[in-house]
Amino acid sequence: MARVKGALNAKKKHNRVLKLAKGYRGARSKQYRIAKQSVMRALTSAFAGRKQKKRDMRSLWIVRINAAARLNGMSYSTLMHGLKLAGVEINRKMLAEMAVNDAEGFKTLTEVAKKQIA
Repeated sequence: MARVKGALNAKKKHNRVLKLAKGYRGARSKQYRIAKQSVMRALTSAFAGRKQKKRDMRSLWIVRINAAARLNGMSYSTLMHGLKLAGVEINRKMLAEMAVNDAEGFKTLTEVAKKQIA
């Protein structure tokens, strides 16, 4: 069987990593060994960042809902409990959107929650 030389595959692998490291400063974008470490760390951070973004958005929605609920004389927790008792299945993203853009619609939801609790 013929011998396979690894130069072409190694070059491809190096170029793939160096392409991902484009824009990094100094040796991080020029030298394969250092670039590989930087890219691995960056990809790990990117994965964690995507998860963190979801947590951040949920907490932002809760803050907005709480602010709007307090304008209507309720707290966040009592509003959510009342909506659950009333069988209103609307997620926090849509509630926050209503709190910002549709104050009248949000007010009707708070009235529904108040009736269920009282």
